[in-house]
Amino acid sequence: MFDVFQQYLQSKGSFTQEELALIQSRSFIKKLRRKQYLLQEGDVWNYYAFVAKGCLRSYHLDEKGIERIMKFSVENWWAGDRESLVNGTPSTTNIDVLEDAVVVMFKKEDFEQLCQEIPALNKVVNTLVHRSYIAANHRIHAAISYTTEEKYKDFIEKYPDLMNRIPLHMIASYLGVTPETLSRVRSQPAKK
Repeated sequence: MFDVFQQYLQSKGSFTQEELALIQSRSFIKKLRRKQYLLQEGDVWNYYAFVAKGCLRSYHLDEKGIERIMKFSVENWWAGDRESLVNGTPSTTNIDVLEDAVVVMFKKEDFEQLCQEIPALNKVVNTLVHRSYIAANHRIHAAISYTTEEKYKDFIEKYPDLMNRIPLHMIASYLGVTPETLSRVRSQPAKK
């Protein structure tokens, strides 16, 4: 499955065969079955993880034990807990598998060394960090400013392929609404 990651890298920058071989030599593949955890709350996250196949979700449990989904990660997306990675602190996030998955993983030290050795990889990572920051700001803005209808429309416009892969109650959690509210919003256009 490293070839999926290689194609991703080549779509983002220019890499020599030697650089790609070096990147591959420092990676390892992790296969996960549905309902397995990639990360559990309380563990320290020390990896960079690229999803080559499958679908994962990142979520927190609130004080009542209710799941609050922060992110989905599918093919060609990254998964992990950036705060735990950067600060070396225990994660407050759980990441589990919604569809059988294959993840290309790197130990933190190895990946950071690769970024120093391969300028094209460092550029890909910097671009990714900037895009993630922009996406997070958009998500915050939507959460505090959009109506439920606008949140749902934004989600289906941005992630049309996820609609058939993720249960509705999880989409509702991601949007910060109840499943009943989301069902009502979804049924409204049919009534018009």
